[in-house]
Amino acid sequence: MTPALPRLTLVLGGARSGKSRFAEGLIAKAPAPWIYIATAKDLDDEMGLRIAEHGQRRGPAWTTIEVPLDLAGTLRDRGQDGTPMLVDCLTLWLSNVMLGGQSAEREIGELLSSLAAVKGPLIVVSNEVGLGIVPDNWLGRAFRDAQGRLNAQVAELADHVVFIAAGLPLTLKQP
Repeated sequence: MTPALPRLTLVLGGARSGKSRFAEGLIAKAPAPWIYIATAKDLDDEMGLRIAEHGQRRGPAWTTIEVPLDLAGTLRDRGQDGTPMLVDCLTLWLSNVMLGGQSAEREIGELLSSLAAVKGPLIVVSNEVGLGIVPDNWLGRAFRDAQGRLNAQVAELADHVVFIAAGLPLTLKQP
């Protein structure tokens, strides 16, 4: 018998560290079907290639929902029946919110309420952006700070938190 996944898992790491692949492997421990909630916008060729790469790893057991902004609403709508879901990723979602001129504080509050109400299992992927150089402009610093606070708040809600470095998982919080 496969052990049940925790209600909420947060997978953190740097860019290209293996976060998404690890999260997909975790959710595959639950019975299909799975829902993949994609927050990326295909704005240029490089991002289009990344989106395609992620899509090629997933098979027909996945339903993909593209949600660049209304993540809280999507989680409220889809998160009550126990279908395993993966959100990839909070970093792109927050970037979309801030660049779209929305209140990051309000949207994060709505997201946290939705995360607390999801029946699960839900795996959320996010970048750890605060380990590098301090950005040289106010928007970069505001984003880094908001992302750090968001990650900390989601980690507090989460039952399970894993940090990925160089493709290797480090468990920070266990159920």
